[in-house]
Amino acid sequence: MESAFTRLKIEAHRQQDCTGTAVETFEVLFNPNTYSQKYEVAYHPRQGAGDTGSPQVYGKIKPQEYSFELLFDGTGTAIKKVNVPDEIEKFLKVTGKHDGEIHRPMYLLLIWGRLLSKCVLKSADITYTLFEPGGNALRAKVRAVFSENIADTLRVAEERRSSPNLTHVHTVTAGEHLSQLADRYYGDASRYLQVAAYNRLANFRRLDPGQQLVFPPILDAAP
Repeated sequence: MESAFTRLKIEAHRQQDCTGTAVETFEVLFNPNTYSQKYEVAYHPRQGAGDTGSPQVYGKIKPQEYSFELLFDGTGTAIKKVNVPDEIEKFLKVTGKHDGEIHRPMYLLLIWGRLLSKCVLKSADITYTLFEPGGNALRAKVRAVFSENIADTLRVAEERRSSPNLTHVHTVTAGEHLSQLADRYYGDASRYLQVAAYNRLANFRRLDPGQQLVFPPILDAAP
């Protein structure tokens, strides 16, 4: 039976796809109250001479980022007393320290509730907030940012499906128009005349269901 209380767990792997048994595992002392997820799409402005506007040309979808604020408490008031500097060192060893076998920090798997993300540690800001008389830290907050890490082969496979830089063959269905299809494959409905010329269509205003059209790479179809 699954436990009703599960702590955020971070697994460290030497394989980029995070398969197999984890090399190291770290469980937080206290689950975060919140975490943020950043989704960002990159565009490149394309502005001609004398233009006041600049159309945004799609570049890529950037890796998602997850930000957590983790509490390390060694006072013993809420949980069993721990050594805060040692716990933070363990956290950094699992998430961000150089591994001699793969010559880089290990690949991470974030596991908490419905969150399951393959990622790497991007940054960790540590703030110590409470100390013993001798100076030993009793409490600290770590703001950790993890960046999604997807193998190039998988990322390219996902992006290939709708890339305007690849040739697509489309089978027409009832009600479809050439300008609509140009917008789908190129993000620019005005390219319908180029598509019509490329496919040598006698009547580009009428498409027959079952008819196959070739949408060449966007550079080949450029004005």
